[in-house]
Amino acid sequence: MASAGLRKELNCPICMDIYTDPVTLRCGHNFCRVCIDGLLDTEGGYGDYSCPQCRATFHKWPPLQKNITLCNVVENFLATQPHQEEITGIRCTYCIHSPVPAVKSCLHCEASLCEKHLKLHSKGPEHVLTEPSTSLETRKCSVHKKILEYYCTEDAACICVSCSLAGEHRGHRVELLDEASEKMKEKLRNVLQKLNTKKKKTEERVRSLEDRRRKAQEKSSGEAKRVTALFIDIRRRVDDLEKMVLSDISRQEEKMSQSLSDVIQKLEIKMDELSRKMRHIEELCNMTDPLTVLQEPDNGDLCDPEEEEGDEDRGGHDGGDEDRGGHDEGDRGAELISHISHTLSAMIRDINVIFHVQDPADILLDVNTADNNLLISDDLKTATWTERQNRPETAERFQCNQVMSGRRFTSGRHYWDVEIRRSGLWGVGICYPSIDRRGRQSYIGCNNKSWGLYAGWLCNNQCSVKHDSKTFQLPHQISSDRFRICLDYEAGQLSFYELCDPIRHLHTFTAAFSEPLHAAFYVFGGCLDISGGSRAVRNHQARKKSAQRFRN
Repeated sequence: MASAGLRKELNCPICMDIYTDPVTLRCGHNFCRVCIDGLLDTEGGYGDYSCPQCRATFHKWPPLQKNITLCNVVENFLATQPHQEEITGIRCTYCIHSPVPAVKSCLHCEASLCEKHLKLHSKGPEHVLTEPSTSLETRKCSVHKKILEYYCTEDAACICVSCSLAGEHRGHRVELLDEASEKMKEKLRNVLQKLNTKKKKTEERVRSLEDRRRKAQEKSSGEAKRVTALFIDIRRRVDDLEKMVLSDISRQEEKMSQSLSDVIQKLEIKMDELSRKMRHIEELCNMTDPLTVLQEPDNGDLCDPEEEEGDEDRGGHDGGDEDRGGHDEGDRGAELISHISHTLSAMIRDINVIFHVQDPADILLDVNTADNNLLISDDLKTATWTERQNRPETAERFQCNQVMSGRRFTSGRHYWDVEIRRSGLWGVGICYPSIDRRGRQSYIGCNNKSWGLYAGWLCNNQCSVKHDSKTFQLPHQISSDRFRICLDYEAGQLSFYELCDPIRHLHTFTAAFSEPLHAAFYVFGGCLDISGGSRAVRNHQARKKSAQRFRN
């Protein structure tokens, strides 16, 4: 009943159907916009307008104010009704009882029309037809209620003819909406083209970043696998070390236990013998017959103090063996602890090398020390064996296919990587600045002022290390062209690694460094590149350009 009563209240007094776009007259009565428009147009011929419900008279065209509250009530009511037919799109304003889709909208009437009502619609020039729209009131001037036909370029506003002739846009430059729309479209096309270009660049940037992210993920995945493999190997090595140490301790314990058991057994036999002698002596002492005591055949042995003293000395000797066994055991324990410490230190050193937690050292080659058979690149990172250069002969220049770095090291931990290309024989290492520059004794490792690693196809890629003219052949046959040199000045260690997969430790020198150290390189055939140190390269190139500008 309540729904039926509400339904009755929502009926237009003219069409007796649910309000469609309800408007309110000044007298307060509500009607469908289309219904009241048609009725007022009919009465307008006599000059007066009146409300069809209360007959209130209006001498001018009454303003039709949309009743937004009533419109919302109608929409909510229709939404709650069962079996409500829904129309996709805009429906005809005049088809009240049966919703019909609209095909056109009239800007003048602010109404939408189906095919049937479009044929009956006025063909007057003021009735402008457009595509169906629900916001027809926006197509009219809010001041003059006339159709918007022009565009004010100064105020960027759509206006009617009255705005242009007598309104606030009088005297402004105006254009027809179609012309202004085409100009706006042209601007928008240009903007669209720029946006497309920007979008493509952004897409390329996104693809580049995604590619970097993918490579970073692949690198991280590879690093994770390497870390996993490394720690599996570390755990295996630690387990093997533990088993070896425990086995050695068990073996030493067994050896010591057996030795002590032998001594104890000898001492127990000796104690039995002493007990027997003591009982026999006590028996002799308790005898009353002097003849029997004096005629005892073992009296000489029983009364011989030298033999008893000798026995005590031998007992002391056995005790001495036991003491020495304890001393040897202590020495062995110290050796085991030293071996464990050295092995774990080597593991930690290898971890620091594999996952280097610091940047490589800035290594630049010193041209003033380069042999004239070596060509040094402009960035001071490559040494190439070539025809003899015409550099001046000086006391600091090598004469043996060698060159050293300009930078020197007096403390800290450092590393640098080198790549060898087509070299018949090459060497890398470190040297004191006081190393000889001429003669056989100037080669890396052929003196007590340098330490080096040598390899190359001339020696079947077999590695050897050299210091103080002593050469040690390594069992490794290299398979990579890249190597890492690690220096720990305070620890007095120089280590060489082959940068294969996994990284392989080749050798570590241990020394007490007493002078500053320079990186040293030997090249015969091919060339040698130094990796890293981009900052030093940039600084060097900047200084070189500055000097060139000064000379010019």
